[in-house]
Amino acid sequence: MRLLLYSRLLWPNSKRASFFSKEQFFDKFDFDLRDIYSALTHFDKIAEKLQQHLHEKVVEQYNRETDLIYYDVTNYYFETETQDELRRKGYSKEGRKSPIVQMGLMMDKESLPIAYKIFPGNTHDSQTLMPMLAQIKKKFKTKRIITVADKGLNSGDNIVFNATLGDGYIFSKSVRGASADFKEWVVNSSGYRNIGDEYKIKSKLVPDAEIKITVRQDGKKKKKKTVRVEQKWIAFYSEKYALRAKHKRWEVLAKAADMIKNPAKYKGVLDYGAAGYIKNLKVDKDSGEILTASDVLYLDHERIAEEEKLDGYYAIITSELDDSDEHIVSIYKGLWRIEESFKISKSVLNTRPIFLQTEKHINAHMLICFIALLIGRIIEKRLDGKYTIKKITETLQKVACSNISQNIWLFDHADDITDNLNAAFGTNFGLKNMTLQEIKNNLSLAKSSHR
Repeated sequence: MRLLLYSRLLWPNSKRASFFSKEQFFDKFDFDLRDIYSALTHFDKIAEKLQQHLHEKVVEQYNRETDLIYYDVTNYYFETETQDELRRKGYSKEGRKSPIVQMGLMMDKESLPIAYKIFPGNTHDSQTLMPMLAQIKKKFKTKRIITVADKGLNSGDNIVFNATLGDGYIFSKSVRGASADFKEWVVNSSGYRNIGDEYKIKSKLVPDAEIKITVRQDGKKKKKKTVRVEQKWIAFYSEKYALRAKHKRWEVLAKAADMIKNPAKYKGVLDYGAAGYIKNLKVDKDSGEILTASDVLYLDHERIAEEEKLDGYYAIITSELDDSDEHIVSIYKGLWRIEESFKISKSVLNTRPIFLQTEKHINAHMLICFIALLIGRIIEKRLDGKYTIKKITETLQKVACSNISQNIWLFDHADDITDNLNAAFGTNFGLKNMTLQEIKNNLSLAKSSHR
């Protein structure tokens, strides 16, 4: 585990490459490549218990609070076209056609990961929240939780499940995809109040909001049922967001105009976002090829005009009826931290592409990446947020030494980050020359449980 974590944080690579690079570390790793894969099977078995153990240690050492949890889902792709029960083709956030696996991640308000869970690649985001909540409520001994998530998690089933557990939620809601009544309430200027120069906001209590949930009949058939819950609706408008939405649409419309002019250019690489603005466009569902049609292609100006009316408007629905509108919005805005964690996972830790084959080994890989992310976030916290994980790992990659005599090692790199690490963790890697015993003492300090 130490070898795979060191490698994931500093020189992320395949398990095989990590094994053959083990000599660069001071730790003595006395095992062979087969032991790596045997260990992955073991890590899969202990994954849930280890997440619980790590959570308890973070609570103990960093006073973690779990009254507010940020949750989101991302997916990771494989370098294969083969599908199985876990590796499935689904909606890829990176636009890839290869099989993917979905991963749900929970994070606290200090940006420290709490738990993760993997799902088949064709699982809809909204179907991942209930298993995650059930897991941590049962095993992590949490009290009332408020889950913060984007509109992809906003389903009737999740809302009612939260209520059943006695928990709360703060979900964004799509204004464009909402009912006509909801849209009308959002764009109606009545009730809005300005919050500085940044945005305007309004809200209303809805004592009997209609929520559609899925129920099963005879254990098989699925049917929609309407239940009523108390909710608060919050709408806010930002001129900055409106300009951003217009700019993004202009980029898409430019591509749509080019698609109309040169349809053959987009054969097999159709941009469905741009295609949605084109009238009379016919596409082969299997190949994505634009089919020749006698009808003239033109921009859907009616749709464009309707979308422009909603530019800059955003909405939130929440169970927290007594909390202020401004506080709810500020809590929701914290969701960017989990999106940042996914970026770190994919860019700094190189979680994907995944080359492993079995579900057990894939889950073990996700566990290692999860722990590496947690360690990175803790180091960020211990350094008071002055440096990013990327900056920290770039410095640590340079902290190397050479044996210049029988018992003397020469360190040739130090900077502000190493100075801050020494201060935070009680180590002393700032000396130019160190004996082997001094190095071992420093490593022991860094690993000691009380730190």
